[in-house]
Amino acid sequence: MDDPVDIGQRLKAVRQARGLSQRKLAQITGVANATISQIEANAFNPTIGVLKRVLGGIPISLAEFFSDEASLRDDQVFFRARELFELSEGGVSYRQVGRDLRGKAIQLLHEKYAPGATTGRHSLRHEGQECGLVLSGELTVTVGEKTAILGPGDAYYFDSDQPHSFKNEGAVMCELVTACTPPSF
Repeated sequence: MDDPVDIGQRLKAVRQARGLSQRKLAQITGVANATISQIEANAFNPTIGVLKRVLGGIPISLAEFFSDEASLRDDQVFFRARELFELSEGGVSYRQVGRDLRGKAIQLLHEKYAPGATTGRHSLRHEGQECGLVLSGELTVTVGEKTAILGPGDAYYFDSDQPHSFKNEGAVMCELVTACTPPSF
């Protein structure tokens, strides 16, 4: 298993490498300067939605942010469970097939939502399409004005330029497999 990523240290390094101050990044993204400061100090563990907003101002994808350039293998065809690349920490787990998806057309994820976990207060929005299949538990999916509670065997498919969010309002872990094109993390 990979060592956990120090999100705060990495964000600070990436931000500084792009010549951005915390204040400038806050202005670009609409994320409070104090929040960016807390993330960099590891005093606040951001949701995926918040981290995507911050990284969008740099700009850098989640996959690129979490990738370890030394361990990339472009020729890898098969991936053992232990080799799936974790893109997040906390209540939502996104385990991606492959580390670096630059130049790739599809992103495939094995996702887990702990009870009460959500993608954040703000809806996600990005170009492309995404779909998912719930394996276990229940997941509340909101796309635009539509909301549904999906259970095992249920699925979704939508244009991801629509505002969307996910939340596990159940008492057990929700597990699903999702795909997105083009890769959005």
